[in-house]
Amino acid sequence: MKYYSTNNKNRKVTLREAVIEGLAPDNGLYMPEQIPVLPPSFFQTLHERTFKEIAYEVAQSLIGDDLPKTELGRIIDHTIQFDAPLVEVEKDTFALELFHGPTLAFKDFGARFMSQLLGYFAKEQKQEITVLVATSGDTGSAVANGFLGVEGTRVIVLYPGGKVSDIQEKQFTTLGKNITAIEVDGTFDDCQSLVKQAFLDGELKQKFFLTSANSINISRLVPQSFYYFYAYSRLVKQNKPVIFSVPSGNFGNLTGGVLASKMGLPIYKFIAATNVNDVVPVYLETKEFTPRPSKQTISNAMDVGNPSNFARLNDIFGGDHNAITDFIKGYAFTDSQTSKVLAEVYANKGYLMDPHGAIGYLGLRQYREENKSDFIGVFLETAHPGKFKDTVEHVIGAPIHLPEVLQNFLQGRKNTIKLGTGEYKNFKKLLLEELVSA
Repeated sequence: MKYYSTNNKNRKVTLREAVIEGLAPDNGLYMPEQIPVLPPSFFQTLHERTFKEIAYEVAQSLIGDDLPKTELGRIIDHTIQFDAPLVEVEKDTFALELFHGPTLAFKDFGARFMSQLLGYFAKEQKQEITVLVATSGDTGSAVANGFLGVEGTRVIVLYPGGKVSDIQEKQFTTLGKNITAIEVDGTFDDCQSLVKQAFLDGELKQKFFLTSANSINISRLVPQSFYYFYAYSRLVKQNKPVIFSVPSGNFGNLTGGVLASKMGLPIYKFIAATNVNDVVPVYLETKEFTPRPSKQTISNAMDVGNPSNFARLNDIFGGDHNAITDFIKGYAFTDSQTSKVLAEVYANKGYLMDPHGAIGYLGLRQYREENKSDFIGVFLETAHPGKFKDTVEHVIGAPIHLPEVLQNFLQGRKNTIKLGTGEYKNFKKLLLEELVSA
């Protein structure tokens, strides 16, 4: 399988090149040359397959012969070490819980897959691979923990100071070893911009082997399609259309679902549910994609004003606005709406959501109000509510139990490098100093 840049379909590279480069030299995102459609026999037996079996077949069809089958099997085995249960919250409405991994966030799937794939390619390198990642919360913790101790790699996490929860921050600032955290005085978009500029910097690329672990990297996108297949496998016998509501920030998770649908998974529709950072819902309504500075919310992992994966969504649909809006419905919600529904569902249904899952639930509920058709709705619970302990406890007016893994992170000692301004020249200077001294 070859991979092309969304900015130039004539530029095609191998899987190894796409994963190691992360971002294409022309600032585009890599996409598979062809999106394979899985055979009818796969879907006929989908309900009989395990999560690992489903993930292997999906990955094999996308990766092809770029990786030995035994190696792909090992990577899948490492990635799928925890379940993604479906919990029925109310009639025909399910939460897909993606927070049962080591950092209690959906990004554990992508980070674990990528760390092993990049680790495999790193063995062929004489030079250490430096992984740059910008985070609005959960990406940093998942990537840092996924790459912790992986030979031949070094991880540098950039995050906006004061704009992630205390627990999220502790999950990537207390690890040490091959993980370095840089606290940026700015927003997630500032962090993401710095990472992208570094990849296009000739001097840095000449001195260091840089790659990205954000969802701009194709190896993050592939595993984010797995759990859509797995969720559907447990709903297929209900004989109703299935709609997924995806809380969205950088839109990698939604893109993974759309990729699954293009591979033949019969998803009826997607809902792109955002907080007030509503660049994509506005685009769906107006055809105008206008990035803008992000606003801080209680669903901080979605505080993105210029979602990178929009380029992939646009590419998948060939830039056809009508095709996109026919398949994806967008909604945006305020903190007040998020808090209100989080409290209501907990009080009336006994199910505790995190702020991001609450936005997914809101998107599904609004779609139901506007469309009276009979369907199964699945909203993605992307993180454990304990990761937002202060916010959730304030909303429900009661203490919540923290899983032991989160309690352990809280006991760690924070160690960061502060970047006083988001100017690229300052970041480059710091990066050169940090990597040279390593």
